[in-house]
Amino acid sequence: MAFPSAPSTRWSVSLLTVLFTAAVHSNIAYDEDPLQPVTSDETVPVGGTVTLTCRVAESDNSSLQWSNTAQQTLYFGGKRALRDNRIQLYRSLPTELSITIADVQLSDEGEYTCSIFTMPVRTARATVTVLGVPSKPQISGSEDAVMEGETVTLTCTSTGSKPPAKIQWYKGAEELTDHLYMAEPLPDGLTYNVSSTLSLTVSSNDDNVPITCAVNHPSLALGDKRSEQALRVLYSPIIQIQPEKGLPREGGKFSLQCLTNGNPEPANYIWERRDGDLPLLAKPDGAVLYFSMLNKSDNGVYVCHADNGIGKSSGEYTLQVQEEDAGNIADPTAMSTSSGVDHAVIGGVVAVIVFILLCLLIVFGRYLIRHKGTYLTHEAKGSDDAPDADTAIINAEGGHSGADDKKEYFI
Repeated sequence: MAFPSAPSTRWSVSLLTVLFTAAVHSNIAYDEDPLQPVTSDETVPVGGTVTLTCRVAESDNSSLQWSNTAQQTLYFGGKRALRDNRIQLYRSLPTELSITIADVQLSDEGEYTCSIFTMPVRTARATVTVLGVPSKPQISGSEDAVMEGETVTLTCTSTGSKPPAKIQWYKGAEELTDHLYMAEPLPDGLTYNVSSTLSLTVSSNDDNVPITCAVNHPSLALGDKRSEQALRVLYSPIIQIQPEKGLPREGGKFSLQCLTNGNPEPANYIWERRDGDLPLLAKPDGAVLYFSMLNKSDNGVYVCHADNGIGKSSGEYTLQVQEEDAGNIADPTAMSTSSGVDHAVIGGVVAVIVFILLCLLIVFGRYLIRHKGTYLTHEAKGSDDAPDADTAIINAEGGHSGADDKKEYFI
């Protein structure tokens, strides 16, 4: 008698399910079993792709199977069992079954089961951990400028991280550690909202200095996420008076410029001369004081006052006008140094000349002493050449016969 095939098929499936369920819940260890599947836990950020691999040491031609956290079969051998285009077959071999899950979501987190349908059914589990990726941090509290010496409070916020992200603050390149950190779970119960509050007492040096909030998280493989905002600090002007290049010479033109560093920039400048009025030929024009023709009477201390609405400051410059023939000296401060160098050079040249003259006098004096009184006379030259006494007398007498023949040579 033939039985319908459908009930037989249902019976086989039911038996297989019972065996599979018993194997899943059994505590039998198959560490040395070559047919025992081996898997590994995986961690993946939201939106990423994870690969699940199941291997056995040996094959008895039984098929490997992957199931999801709801025990729905994903792949049985090389055949797709669940219609989810995010899940694809990566590799199917007698000893390996690997699949990929793309665009992973937080709901994909959990235990995945690899099974091999032997007698009994052998299984292995792989835990997939999904990381919630934090959003780019947002800085609030520095929208308005603050006065120098005041305290500004900044708050950095990031949402969507799992586990909670960490927050770091930087002022320029300097890390700031004194801040208040808080992590709160979001309504989904899976991700967190993290925030950090930073308080700073600012100075003029902090104006335009960038404040950076950085969020660190294991899901950020390319590094932390950052937001940056520059501080705006209002402070009184700092003044420095810069003279025109070159020496202020009598009869020439000259100018002084009032350089300021303040926030905001000064709108009002006032020039004055200490202990007197400005010269008639000195004309102020905002931050610059022009001298159309310098005079020695222009010497004095000149003061620049600046006001930017936050505060007032002043700077001074002492003007010393040089005479018209003072030369083309580039820097007035170099006058005394240049004069000292000239005197030193002249003194050195004079000393060398005196030394040379002394040497010449010494050499010439020694020459005169050595040749003093050494001369040749020809008075008795005849007697020296005579062969006998008589001839010598005759020659000697002849030698005195005329005074005009007598010659003497001096050297």
